[in-house]
Amino acid sequence: MHIGAVMFFTSYSMQPAELGRELEQRGFESLWVPEHTHIPSSRTTPYRVGGPLIRPYYDIYDPFLALNTAAAVTTTLKIGTGIALVAQRDPIVTAKEVSTIDRLSNGRFLFGVGNGWNQDEIENHGTNFKTRHKLARERIEAMKAIWSTDVSEYHGDLVKFDKMEQFPKPVQKPWPPIIVGGAYPFAARRAIAYGNGWIPRADRLAEGEDGIGTFIKLFHRDCAEAGRDPKELPITVFRTADNIEQLRYCRSVGVDRIVFSLPAEGRDKLLPIMDRWEGLMRELNAG
Repeated sequence: MHIGAVMFFTSYSMQPAELGRELEQRGFESLWVPEHTHIPSSRTTPYRVGGPLIRPYYDIYDPFLALNTAAAVTTTLKIGTGIALVAQRDPIVTAKEVSTIDRLSNGRFLFGVGNGWNQDEIENHGTNFKTRHKLARERIEAMKAIWSTDVSEYHGDLVKFDKMEQFPKPVQKPWPPIIVGGAYPFAARRAIAYGNGWIPRADRLAEGEDGIGTFIKLFHRDCAEAGRDPKELPITVFRTADNIEQLRYCRSVGVDRIVFSLPAEGRDKLLPIMDRWEGLMRELNAG
């Protein structure tokens, strides 16, 4: 089971290059960065965990720029969007960004995607909140066409463009892994329909009927019914606790990657957290 870290990079946090080096030196697999272009002052959609949004939501760097900075000073560390808000992104521009960062990192990019929860933020981009799932799917299908063909075109209900050319193409073929974030069953079904992996909700790590093990079984059943091999859709769980028994449980039920959360803090606060997780990784790998 791979272990990575996710962080909101800000002007006052440890910076991407330094953190990337520290993670790679400790043997972690990946670094992930969320995306929020802005936070509207209005609030149609409540924050999922309650209360006001924490400050890093407002201050976060652009994920592609932050990840490329980390990639430039590392050689094995994978870099991922965790997650990119496709419903807020132009597909032609995003296809270019994905191809470029995959080239610059020599094929280390993981394209974590999601459709967003903040209605005001989404609508500021001109996206209809009610049709964002359909729009995101079409945008991903359009990007796949761009990545996999020299002369590309796409004609959907919401996304349309005639024959065009865009280079470079990604290093990873036919495109970098598209890892779809969100809860079962809807996001899981989107992952099966057009993804190369699934990021389920981390608040369902408990055992029992409403736990991650049950949802993974249902996900694998749905994969089989759709004619997809579950091995082609690895499962990533974000923001897991630093608890060895929970990590062993995740591994036992088929989680392929866990991603722990780092606060938007400086080096002195983050190094002890990474040291703790390095020890847990060694303990987990020992059996």
